[in-house]
Amino acid sequence: MTIERGERPWGYYLVLHEDRGYKVKQFVVRPGMRLSLQRHARRAELWQVVRGEALVTLGGDFRRVHPGGHIEIPRGSLHRVESVGTEDLVVIEVQMGEYVGEDDIERVEDDYGRAEAAESRK
Repeated sequence: MTIERGERPWGYYLVLHEDRGYKVKQFVVRPGMRLSLQRHARRAELWQVVRGEALVTLGGDFRRVHPGGHIEIPRGSLHRVESVGTEDLVVIEVQMGEYVGEDDIERVEDDYGRAEAAESRK
């Protein structure tokens, strides 16, 4: 089995398994880095923290999630995760929905200029 790896400015992700209606990924966020503030139109997600400390934005709420903790991201919800500890944040993500492609993402804010780049392509 080939594992897909995607490099990102904040760290990387690995696609562990994909089948109709779901995808399982591991993503690693370097200390002090964070993902885009984003939403997905066609999928929900479940994040299980296995290492590090996460600060999760979900809608207008903020929640710290430690190893063993999890958070559910409903389809269409604005969300973001930041690695706030001193070690890499490792999360197992289960995506569930009619479509789980990497292009089902709307970036609202991004530290790396990707929200502006996506807007200019429209």
